[in-house]
Amino acid sequence: MAAARAVPVELGFAEEAPLWRLRSEQFPSKVGGRPAWLGAAGLPGPGDLACASCGRPLSFLLQVYAPLPGRADAFHRGLFLFCCREPPCCAGLRVFRNQLPRKNDFYSYEPPSENPPLETGESVCLQLKTGAHLCRVCGCLGPKTCSRCHKAHYCSKEHQLLDWRLGHKQGCTQPDYRDHTVPDHNFLFPEFEIVTETEDEITPEVVEKEDASEIIGSMGEALEEELDSMAKHESREDKIFQKFKAQIALEPEQILRYGRGIAPIWISGENIPQEKDIPDCPCGAKRIFEFQVMPQLLNYLKADRLGRSIDWGVLAVFTCAESCGLGTGYTEEFVWKQDVTDIP
Repeated sequence: MAAARAVPVELGFAEEAPLWRLRSEQFPSKVGGRPAWLGAAGLPGPGDLACASCGRPLSFLLQVYAPLPGRADAFHRGLFLFCCREPPCCAGLRVFRNQLPRKNDFYSYEPPSENPPLETGESVCLQLKTGAHLCRVCGCLGPKTCSRCHKAHYCSKEHQLLDWRLGHKQGCTQPDYRDHTVPDHNFLFPEFEIVTETEDEITPEVVEKEDASEIIGSMGEALEEELDSMAKHESREDKIFQKFKAQIALEPEQILRYGRGIAPIWISGENIPQEKDIPDCPCGAKRIFEFQVMPQLLNYLKADRLGRSIDWGVLAVFTCAESCGLGTGYTEEFVWKQDVTDIP
């Protein structure tokens, strides 16, 4: 256990950024908007990105740029997480991994420039270098086309209907119609860059005691006795939740914790996966923990504006321990959802 903890934990925070920094050629880690696809071939199709419960298209939640040092075939590596935001479902989750060598068909061998490009327009790119078209609504693979203009592409009938209602009906047959003129469909999550910092080495126990002393000192002797009484009857559930709070106390705005091969921190004593609950990769290798999405991210998503009530305590992503190479395609990995109170 101590050996696993030796891996540094990277904390992710949501920050606003210019759009050019969130494009694929910048290899971003980001929340919301359209996916900044890494490899431009072998994208997951509409069937891969449909909710297993309600069948509707999933929304892009976030992506993490996570190259593997020493692995030539994973010089570039990204993880893409999608979720269902359609009530009453709001539960479907799928995650995909893609990796590329430094020399590939899509990007320069040299690192991207830190300076903004001369052209910094806000037009949406809806066609990849491979020629594949993307859905005007969600930015995922769009094999369907408008039967009238044959210029607008969609992942599903649901998104075609949504775009039709929000302006494509009027613009479809206009001679100056531009495919990249895309309205706000109120489907995408707000877009942020994920910036990372290494977590300071501090034991949760120390933070917990300091927090407790501050609370007791501010609430008086009567409450101190009550807290002492409660502590004697503290359940395993309470201890796990207190450990979770103590672990994030120094950086309460963290939306993501990354540490390949470490143990996740759980928010509840219920619904913690056992080894048998994490399926092996199709290549035969075990899957290991790579990162977790924290409940603080919900504050940035503004899901309630559409009546969506997505919620979670922890989203833990497990990936192939070997990070197996499957060409330039996208490989599905495994995500475990733990709610704040998850009663079987």
